[in-house]
Amino acid sequence: MQDLSRRAFAALGLAATVALAAAPAFAQTPGDLKKKGEINVGLLVDFPPYGTTNAQNQPDGYDADVARLLGKDWGVKVNLVPVTGPNRIPYLLTGKVDLLVASLAVTPERAKQVQFSKPYSAASIVLYGPTKVAIKGPNDLKPLKIGVARASTQDVALTQIAPQGTEIRRFDDDASAMQALISGQVDAIGCATTVAAEISKREPGRYEPKFILKQQDMAIALRPGQDALLKAVNDFVAKNTANGELNKLYHKWLATDLPKMQ
Repeated sequence: MQDLSRRAFAALGLAATVALAAAPAFAQTPGDLKKKGEINVGLLVDFPPYGTTNAQNQPDGYDADVARLLGKDWGVKVNLVPVTGPNRIPYLLTGKVDLLVASLAVTPERAKQVQFSKPYSAASIVLYGPTKVAIKGPNDLKPLKIGVARASTQDVALTQIAPQGTEIRRFDDDASAMQALISGQVDAIGCATTVAAEISKREPGRYEPKFILKQQDMAIALRPGQDALLKAVNDFVAKNTANGELNKLYHKWLATDLPKMQ
């Protein structure tokens, strides 16, 4: 009987431990974080220029600068915590980080797990070409040769909107399409803004984005139920979008203006 009691007690203890581990992390408020004096922010370091590492092997990039700006606005120390694509949401939900500024695209599936702020960033696929060539929209593409990486997002997006008869030249990768543009084999290319930024560094002032083929907005992620913290993050995004600070950081890392977001 005593053995049975001990086992029952042990089982209860184990159940309590499991329940505690499964319980949602403490719903922090801006006041909690300010009282603590620091905030742990998860970010990618393998998605340049949004998330990367510097010469000292420390987290850097657009997302890191946004996190630092948030800390400055709130008057708290920012601890940048490297995460990966697969573990970033688990890190947030288990309390290893307080927020994610980790190039997390807003999707309905993810919105079932986390709360999203207003978008603070976007990954855009653009039509990119010479500054001297006027390309305002899809109707201007027909007489031109447009390059894309074969079977890429930009290939699909361009194929969907290009007028019939547009000459689309498909290359093995972005590097080949980029070289085709620079050498004059094509009149413009479809590419990510990160590729466009690389071209701009090599050939400053020679090329420019013409129009957006596809855009994926990214937002700061929080644990569910943190309404006060969500409002504070949204206020931060709105303020620094309006005053141009986010645009400055985006331009610093991607050599183009922050896209318009909803």
